[in-house]
Amino acid sequence: MASQRSAGSPLDKAGLGVKLLGISVLAGILVAGMALPAVGALGLTAKDTAESLGNLPDDFKQPPLSQASYIYDNKGNQIAKVFDRDRTVLTKDQMAPIMRQAQVDIEDNRFFEHGAVDVKGVLRAIGKNAESGSASQGASTLTQQYVKNVNVEKAGDDSAAFAEATKKSLGRKIQELKYAIKLEQDLSKEDILTNYLNITFYNHQAYGIEAAAGRYFSKSAKDLTLPEAAMLAGLVQNPSAYDPLAHPKAAQARRDTVINKMLEYKHITPEQAKEALAAPLGIHYREPLNGCITASAGMGFFCDYVRHVVKQDPAFGKTAADRQKLWSQGGLKIKTTIDPDKQAAAYSAVTKRVFPTDDVSAAMTMVKPGTGEILAMAQTRPYGLDGKQNQTVLNLNVDLAMGGGSGFAPGSTFKPILAAAALEAGIPITQEYPSPQKMDYPKMSTCGGTWNEKGVPIENESKSEVGPFQMKEAMAKSVNTYFVQLGQEVGLCPMKQMINKVGIKNLASGAAIKEVPSSVLGTLEVSPLKMAAVYATFAARGLHCDPVAITSVVSADNKNLDVPKANCTQAMLETTADGVNTLLKTVTEKGTAAGIKIDDGRQFAGKTGTTDHRYAAWFDGYTPDLATAVWLGGPTGNVSMRDIHIGGHYRDQVYGADGPGPIWQDAMNDVLPGTPKSTFTLVNIPDPTPTPDPNATPTDTPSTPSNDAATNAGGLIGGGFTLPPGTIGGGGATPPSGRPSKPGHH
Repeated sequence: MASQRSAGSPLDKAGLGVKLLGISVLAGILVAGMALPAVGALGLTAKDTAESLGNLPDDFKQPPLSQASYIYDNKGNQIAKVFDRDRTVLTKDQMAPIMRQAQVDIEDNRFFEHGAVDVKGVLRAIGKNAESGSASQGASTLTQQYVKNVNVEKAGDDSAAFAEATKKSLGRKIQELKYAIKLEQDLSKEDILTNYLNITFYNHQAYGIEAAAGRYFSKSAKDLTLPEAAMLAGLVQNPSAYDPLAHPKAAQARRDTVINKMLEYKHITPEQAKEALAAPLGIHYREPLNGCITASAGMGFFCDYVRHVVKQDPAFGKTAADRQKLWSQGGLKIKTTIDPDKQAAAYSAVTKRVFPTDDVSAAMTMVKPGTGEILAMAQTRPYGLDGKQNQTVLNLNVDLAMGGGSGFAPGSTFKPILAAAALEAGIPITQEYPSPQKMDYPKMSTCGGTWNEKGVPIENESKSEVGPFQMKEAMAKSVNTYFVQLGQEVGLCPMKQMINKVGIKNLASGAAIKEVPSSVLGTLEVSPLKMAAVYATFAARGLHCDPVAITSVVSADNKNLDVPKANCTQAMLETTADGVNTLLKTVTEKGTAAGIKIDDGRQFAGKTGTTDHRYAAWFDGYTPDLATAVWLGGPTGNVSMRDIHIGGHYRDQVYGADGPGPIWQDAMNDVLPGTPKSTFTLVNIPDPTPTPDPNATPTDTPSTPSNDAATNAGGLIGGGFTLPPGTIGGGGATPPSGRPSKPGHH
């Protein structure tokens, strides 16, 4: 004879009584008919619990289920699937009928016969619990389980809310019953079952039956077979214990239990059961592919930029919490501006010329003039978290706030902005200055006074670059002293205002634009995206459009959401932009970029830039229909591009024309064929008086570095690059204190 289980202490009896009382109440069987003596010891009565049940609110809000979002290119191709919870919500007809039946048979076989509570099930549970002396046998219906799952879904990542939604208490059980009763008044049984199968967790980041079918069997839920459906149905009770990867024997035993239940309830034939029981588990596991790391053709960085836009732009919610909720809830269909052909060309160009294992990287952004649409965004190193594979999640094309770093000094690619400010101020395009080979920075006016970098020298690269020069030749040769003198006449305030007008509101780090004389030569650290937008402004005859990445977003409930606007404004007179375009066309014809060619002979314009110590090199070039900025340099700090191997080739030193220039050329020659050959509106600029050495070959080199005192006295902006805190490798490679940061030029 088996030993008799101890009845336990009075307190134990009372606890058991409360649990059984809870089950009774949930069953709708009033406690008066089932009261247990121990309950009285706690002061709980049938009247108390019945009133508690009656006083609960009868509203039950079912939140939209968090699910995966999809990001598409401008031709409708999927770039990536991103999610906080991998779930795709299905309709009843999108689920295999055998899956629906299996879930009912193992969880609540009388689901279609009883109401919100199964009276027979509760009585059976009470009998079992009374026999065992515990409350281990539950009696929750599938509807009640769905209510619990909804509360867990609402809790999200809030640990306190999750604990409240899952705690074992009489109050929670009563609340779940009340909501279950209300739910069955509002929804059909079929709808409740569909909702249940969409919300349930199946382990391995799979939420809902569609994700589970894909995870374990690499197929859709509509295609599940009997043994597959039985395994998934059995998994719900304890996803960890019945995990087919970690515990295949337990998973198969549980699956077989489900099959036998289906046979017992006559929902399958003995022959079907025999065949299903003999089948192997047949797991074809598919790892959850989440996020931008799954994007192809180097689109991971653009995908990440889209994520930052959704989380930061007020178009997607007034507060950061609102935007985070939208992203986390998912179910979004996001169509973007990215052009897959241009993206492929950009990615090919930056990876062909620069290897991921090189000390330097290249980054390229393409922007459509007049719209602000980002058509391509690529960089050398692949998107990912494995540093050993040279992966990075740092987007070198964008500002710190959007997933990038602190930016790079643009060097002489900033000179056209000063030229635009000068032309807007009425300075003629034929303006001439003495432009000596070497000089000190003069005093320059600011928005609030003057700035004096007295004693800080600036010089031209070539000894033959001695003025006088006019603007056309000075731009073609990138004569530093000319633009310093032009900056003195224009003033730093109009220069800063023009920088703002063409879209650079702050430095890449988020810091404010500083009015310093060296800014006219490109010491303010910016991102390739911002520079592409600047040159797109020139291409569009002065119409500046903020860069945009998203053209439409459809929410989980099929509503079209507002998206960020390009906010196009006329940054300068059309004639001013025409003048700048004429100057920069000359740069590509007989200036520092004369070696860069477009195969079909169409018009293009652009400007080279090489910073001090060859820390960065640029070529920003454009046609009237496409602006492309290319940067080359050290991705995690200042890497001097002298005596260096890049892309398998040795380079004694790198210039804007022969470093990023060929990368730009490769990409543009890939995407331009077959497109209209638009032309610029040019202005007539008389040829300047020949310089003392008219036969000198134009160079693309920086000036001789200033000394350390220049930084201390003049406050020049650093030309290095610093990883943002919290990113891989962040916090390193910052310039040492007192290191001079000098302008880059040609």
